[in-house]
Amino acid sequence: MAGPSAKQLVCVTGAGGFIGSWLVKELLQRGYVVRGTARHPEDRKNAHLHALDGAKEHLSLYRADVLDCKALSAAFSSCAGVFHVASPVSDDDPEVMSAAIEGTKNVVNAAADMGVKRVVFTSSYGAVHMDPNRSPNQTLDENCWSDLEFCKQTKNLYCYAKTVAEKTAMEEASKRGIQLLVVVPSLTIGEMLQPTLTLSVSLVVASYMKGKKKYPNAVAAYVDVQDVARAHVLVYENLAASGRYLCIGDVLHRSEFLQMIRELFPQYPITTKYVSAF
Repeated sequence: MAGPSAKQLVCVTGAGGFIGSWLVKELLQRGYVVRGTARHPEDRKNAHLHALDGAKEHLSLYRADVLDCKALSAAFSSCAGVFHVASPVSDDDPEVMSAAIEGTKNVVNAAADMGVKRVVFTSSYGAVHMDPNRSPNQTLDENCWSDLEFCKQTKNLYCYAKTVAEKTAMEEASKRGIQLLVVVPSLTIGEMLQPTLTLSVSLVVASYMKGKKKYPNAVAAYVDVQDVARAHVLVYENLAASGRYLCIGDVLHRSEFLQMIRELFPQYPITTKYVSAF
């Protein structure tokens, strides 16, 4: 059974980001009234949100940082649901990653304080696949978690932080009586609505166009950003939904992915050399 969407007020944290922008668009198309949070709502980099169909009537941007509980509470006031998409991304700054974990805790508690009963959290495939002790023949599903010690040993701070943040969200939601739904997307690519280059596109596509010398000899899971946005809304509207949901489109060896890039952009010297994944 799907929940009502017409005129329902919901909030999206990190509304101006890659996934957040598409999620706002999807919600507006489905008739929701949307509040989006941004650290600097007036910044020109958020102008694309105001250009979305229905934004003039049904979108407002609130100034809020995930470390500011008071600002989060103001943004969540009177909302039926919250989509927590915002998350700092870094593999070399422990403070940024700590903020991602604390920010998730703040979002869940601010939602509870404002009477919100349903929160959708954007996790990451990085919280699932980082485990060297798992059999290569094992099928990964929603019961799989990344090994925190392995994440630290390999300096994958982003995977570490997303794993801890997701578990923190679950713990806080259980304490506060929040129904938490978790979307776990794999490497998210696709058309960008915002004017700035996303980290995933920068690392996985643009870096090879700029002359990156080698690619990892490994497979990776990919998903289109529009499918990720739809997944968030589908789990929110399905009142029987619960727990984690992997969101994966295709699993390709990096060589296959780069061959697609070569065919699309033959003018760039995409490397054919590989290096061991770990």
